[in-house]
Amino acid sequence: MSRRKSTKNNAPRRRSIAESFQEYGRGVAGGLMFSLPLLYTMEVWWAGFNAHPWRLAAYVSATFVLLLGYNRFAGLRHDAGMLEVAIDSVEEMGIGFIISAVALYLLGRVTFEMPLNEIAGQIVIEAMTVAVGVSVGTAQLGGGEDSGEGDVGEDGGAAGRVKRGGKAGRTGGARRGEPELHFGGQMLLAFCGATLFAANVAPTEEIVMIAVETSWVRLLGLASVSLLLGALILHYSEFKGAREFVRHEGLGAVVAGSVATYAVALVTSGLILWFFGRFDGVTLYTALAQTVVLGVAATLGASAGRLLLQG
Repeated sequence: MSRRKSTKNNAPRRRSIAESFQEYGRGVAGGLMFSLPLLYTMEVWWAGFNAHPWRLAAYVSATFVLLLGYNRFAGLRHDAGMLEVAIDSVEEMGIGFIISAVALYLLGRVTFEMPLNEIAGQIVIEAMTVAVGVSVGTAQLGGGEDSGEGDVGEDGGAAGRVKRGGKAGRTGGARRGEPELHFGGQMLLAFCGATLFAANVAPTEEIVMIAVETSWVRLLGLASVSLLLGALILHYSEFKGAREFVRHEGLGAVVAGSVATYAVALVTSGLILWFFGRFDGVTLYTALAQTVVLGVAATLGASAGRLLLQG
């Protein structure tokens, strides 16, 4: 990928071919790790057959915006400009399309005899989640950038070091030139995490079955469990990154953070279920029940996303 890294005199240079291939390798690994269940799910293949072009276009657009946000706030380099962020996002979507096309072909899901619209629908639906996995994998699966080499700040100390694949040193505050991750950024990362988790099960029939058979009392119980899980991960379990990225000042901060994270999880669940057509022809109660049921998985992803996707 066309990323640059800094040398000791702070002059940026392009990464070598070998380093770029390492990044692509991490991206491919991340894309497969986070999206493999979708590549083996029949409901996703069927959704590709039936998806309307404008829904596919909306899905691609939303994924691109998601990648822009992730690469801006938690990508490989904190000092990247928006043009570089946009280029990286386009590259990640391209890798997602390639991985999806090759995987679906090898699995026999895509053949040359199929209509073009069915081929495109399947590949687009699979590729978008793969692209998010590529972005996360590229940024988070790597080690230190220079194997002990780093950028020395103006004070001659280690304050100006830049670590690749992580945000080391954040405990004492944001590094020089690094944008502080505000509440909106936290919620965007929660959306990324919720998408990665919820998209793996949203297309399955099990979600509809559980929703239809679950009473409103159990739905309230699921909602309560989701809130408790969010609070546990974010505030009480010493989860990786919790001390650095989540406020702990009093019960109010715990409640506000947990409720906001659960709200993101429900919105994400609703959008994903709508995209896969799970709201078509069902009652309002069934649609709400599906959202709450899927919200348990989405909350796990949203909570983890706030901590791990920037750590």
